[in-house]
Amino acid sequence: MEIVAYKPIYAKVFKDLNIAWLEKYFVVEPIDEEVLSHPEQYIIDKGGKVFFAMMDGEPVGCFAFMKEQESNEMELTKMAVSEHHQGKKIGNQLLQFAFEEAKRMGWKQLILYSNTRLEPAIHLYKKYGFVEIDLGTAIYKRANIKMEKKLS
Repeated sequence: MEIVAYKPIYAKVFKDLNIAWLEKYFVVEPIDEEVLSHPEQYIIDKGGKVFFAMMDGEPVGCFAFMKEQESNEMELTKMAVSEHHQGKKIGNQLLQFAFEEAKRMGWKQLILYSNTRLEPAIHLYKKYGFVEIDLGTAIYKRANIKMEKKLS
């Protein structure tokens, strides 16, 4: 498996990977539809990044860094692994890569929003050092937990 940066040819798979888990567990909110349909405009052009886990030349997982404009925090978001490739530690590898990339870019911490219903994801985040913090105002209706990881 290798991890590669966003290219426009991956825009559809970025949306498809995320829509799949959103529809399985929640509903696709208007903000999801907007961001996933226009990742360059909402993520990359605003200082964020999108990465893909590739197996045999095909994208099978992804995540993004989105810069929170008001707080200047970097959010780890839009993390997804295709259902067919779950259980292969791809999420672990994506997270490890995310931490290395965030440190390389000089970020001191990452935040994420999730839902406690996604128990495997919450377990993974805690395993890698994320701790729960005050939820504050989340842009996603489904978000009922906010987590943070200090990077050293």
